[in-house]
Amino acid sequence: MLKILDRYIIKTFFGPFFFIFSVLFFIFIVNIIWVQLGQFMGKGLSYWQILKLLFYLGVSVISLVLPLTILLASIMSFGEFGERYELAAMKAAGISLTRVMAPLMGVATVLAVLLFLFSNNIIPDFQKKAKNMLFNIAQTKPALNFTPGQFIDQLPGYMVKFDKIYGENGENIEGVFVHRKASTYENQQSIVAEKGKFVPAANKNFLKLELYNGYIFEDNFAGKGENVRLKQPDQAIKFDTLVSHFDISEVINKAIEKEQITDDYRFQTYGQLNETVAKNKKENAAYFENISSDVLSQTNSVITYMDKTKSKVMAKQQVKLDTVKEDKKLEMIYNAYNRLDNLKTTASGKKNEFGSNIKYFSKVVIYQQRIISYSVTCIIFFLIGASLGSIIRKGGMGLPVIIAIIIFIIFYVMNLGIENISWGGGMSPYLAAWLPNLILLPFGVWMTYKALTDSQLFDAEKYKALFKPITKRFSKNKEHKRYQ
Repeated sequence: MLKILDRYIIKTFFGPFFFIFSVLFFIFIVNIIWVQLGQFMGKGLSYWQILKLLFYLGVSVISLVLPLTILLASIMSFGEFGERYELAAMKAAGISLTRVMAPLMGVATVLAVLLFLFSNNIIPDFQKKAKNMLFNIAQTKPALNFTPGQFIDQLPGYMVKFDKIYGENGENIEGVFVHRKASTYENQQSIVAEKGKFVPAANKNFLKLELYNGYIFEDNFAGKGENVRLKQPDQAIKFDTLVSHFDISEVINKAIEKEQITDDYRFQTYGQLNETVAKNKKENAAYFENISSDVLSQTNSVITYMDKTKSKVMAKQQVKLDTVKEDKKLEMIYNAYNRLDNLKTTASGKKNEFGSNIKYFSKVVIYQQRIISYSVTCIIFFLIGASLGSIIRKGGMGLPVIIAIIIFIIFYVMNLGIENISWGGGMSPYLAAWLPNLILLPFGVWMTYKALTDSQLFDAEKYKALFKPITKRFSKNKEHKRYQ
């Protein structure tokens, strides 16, 4: 009998679960498209390439989608049980609410474990694929980052404009204008062409451009006087075909450097992140020690490293200003002020330097801890959702959805706010990763207690009766008004 009931409860849960998961995943993907698509459209990428890249980027949102799905599905499932009086029938048959929640608690635990395995083993691989794909786009299609009709200085040393860019890979161009940024002692050169085409170069560090039917305008009087310029006009050369190579190694190297610095920790599993955290701790300790020694040496050269050497150094006798001549006194004050001002500037610069170290360390730790914390969030959200559903006794997409969204927004805002505090060094990153769960867990336990005691938490009549003595004072007694 109970096995049949367990199957029925699980079946009722997974009905809305798959629907909600699909909808939420689509919404999060649309958000990624809204943010990222402008970087890819009009750059010669096929629809399949764009979809693949968005999928790689979107897989990481599952760590947020799954807890929210469990919250919504549990509220809707238990709300339907209450709305159809199935919970009342189960209680009348001697089945407690904890026994009804038990099979879905097991399902939520299994989903939490699966989320941990997914976040630990699959998401890092997809993150790597996404970042590598972005790098390959920057490396193999740098010419496709131009916007038609606008002057672009993306090519180092040149200013270019294309009236039209078309073709399957955006390789064909029309209305070409290329101007070389020359100094005072270099020849000015501008190229105007009717049409052109991007051609793959043998060396990927260079961009090969074939131009057709155009002119080269060149000034050969760099560094010469104005009179020489006035005597002879600029040189114009007509061409049918012109092949130019542009050095784009700087563009590619910037993309490579960015990829290596910012996101390498996202490619690692929980165990690998342990090694990264330990290494980062050691590097930060050495870095902060060097900074403190540097600032100490600038603050007072007399006591530098005294604690390390254990030597006793006699302090220099202080000079009294009233015994010094006026000019010498002003010079000493001025030197002291400059020294303090330099120390202030140095301290401010060092603060910015180790601030970036703290931010990076916090990012790594929070990313690592959330591999586990988001799995625990699934169980907490189930406790909250199942309790709320059994209390409000409303199924469907109405009130349960609104309550679930409010709870998730609170959780998400807490995540972002606490994360920013940790990045600034105001909180331990370990605490920052777990604090939203620590805040919601007592709420989930309290909601479960209210559900087990059949609390009328959302009964409007109960709150009306509570505030009736107050509202009665401000309302006129209309009883028997017609007899007055």
